[in-house]
Amino acid sequence: MEKTFTRIDTTEAANKLIDSLKEKYGEIIFHQSGGCCDGSAPMCYPKGEFYLGGSDVEVGITHGVHFYMGASQFSYWEHTHLTLDAIPGNGGQFSLENGTGMRFIIRSRLYSDEEWAYLSRHPVKQCG
Repeated sequence: MEKTFTRIDTTEAANKLIDSLKEKYGEIIFHQSGGCCDGSAPMCYPKGEFYLGGSDVEVGITHGVHFYMGASQFSYWEHTHLTLDAIPGNGGQFSLENGTGMRFIIRSRLYSDEEWAYLSRHPVKQCG
């Protein structure tokens, strides 16, 4: 059986914050901001309250939450494994964690050759 790899994972701190947001808001999603109002940050929204279009891709599902990014931004990050983390601070202005005293951040690293070989055969899903 072929070993599988993910494009995104979460830390325990992120999982704890995700769980508290799910408890308060129900289903949520993430969209990696491209740097507009809140800089380049993972933004958390209630499911169904952020419009995903044909210019977005689904990077993966982590801790039961779908994670999306604009396709043009993904073209720069496609060789990079993402880890969603949470640290003390103020969340993005429009992101659900704003006001919790915590904020989501992305940590990244380049894929290993083995990871990239697998992921090259398993492209992201186009939205819209």
